[in-house]
Amino acid sequence: MFNKGMFSALLVLCSLMLGGCGGDEQSLGGDGVVRIAVIPKGTTHVFWKSVEQGALDAGRELDVNVVWQGPLHENDRAQQIAIVEQFVSEGIEGIVLAPLDNNALCRPVHSAMSRKIPVVIFDSPLVGEVGKDFTSFVATDNMQGGRIAGEKLAELLGGKGKVVLLRYMEGSASTMEREAGFLEVIRNYDGIDVIVDNRYGGATAGEAQTASLDLLDRLRESDGIFCPNESTSFGMLLALRQSNLAGKRFFVGFDASPPLLDGLKAGHINALVVQNPYRMGYEGVKTLVRHLRGDDIPLEIDTGVNLVTGENIDTPEIKEFLGL
Repeated sequence: MFNKGMFSALLVLCSLMLGGCGGDEQSLGGDGVVRIAVIPKGTTHVFWKSVEQGALDAGRELDVNVVWQGPLHENDRAQQIAIVEQFVSEGIEGIVLAPLDNNALCRPVHSAMSRKIPVVIFDSPLVGEVGKDFTSFVATDNMQGGRIAGEKLAELLGGKGKVVLLRYMEGSASTMEREAGFLEVIRNYDGIDVIVDNRYGGATAGEAQTASLDLLDRLRESDGIFCPNESTSFGMLLALRQSNLAGKRFFVGFDASPPLLDGLKAGHINALVVQNPYRMGYEGVKTLVRHLRGDDIPLEIDTGVNLVTGENIDTPEIKEFLGL
């Protein structure tokens, strides 16, 4: 029988043979040229498009072939594992990986490392010891990003009110850290009551919009809202607009995309905690290539985090950070 699992595996194999989602001429390889794989959590969010550009630019600078290949959606752990395993079986020179699940990707990463294929983890942590279980870690300080969101929302609320946290997805270590940092700060304010902190938005804006609308009674009761990534922030924004609550609740989101920045300018979002995805892709590739060439590399690289509001969005510092 030809089941869905077999079909999915065939799709992965075919896409790898064709060079991967979003790949360009660099993914064709060449004799004597180092070939490395960059595997994101997904390939649809604007965030990953910026990561891809940074990775490909680094590849061009360093004269290596970069293969960009990831699952379509950020909830397909099985496909991401299959992609890693396929690259390992091909004998790729190195891998830059944003693990969808901090536990599920340990086994394929261990398999790569045991075959002398170095793996740089980026964006989201993996369970293990950096420098031993994987080569280096390149990411935002996600706990700090969550804390920044918490402090901003508490400031907007004047230290009192009811708050809704719409989480992203279980197993995603980066967003789990943001959520933890946010709650760490918010729970220091006796006047703030977190009325929802156990609901998940999911990997797409559509899923997050549905999850947000399911919380409509609680959203009406709330004074402030926090969402920890691009899909949950955009899904919540759509739900608030649909329910005529946009601009009537304090709303802090995470990540920057054109629709989220438009929401900020419209006053429907009060602040966005933003990362530097271009730098994440660039530094991930650069770190791996330096390691392959025998250079000393840092075990961890913090790629930065910033707070964008309607007041500072047009400042040179923020424009540079956002690549505007």
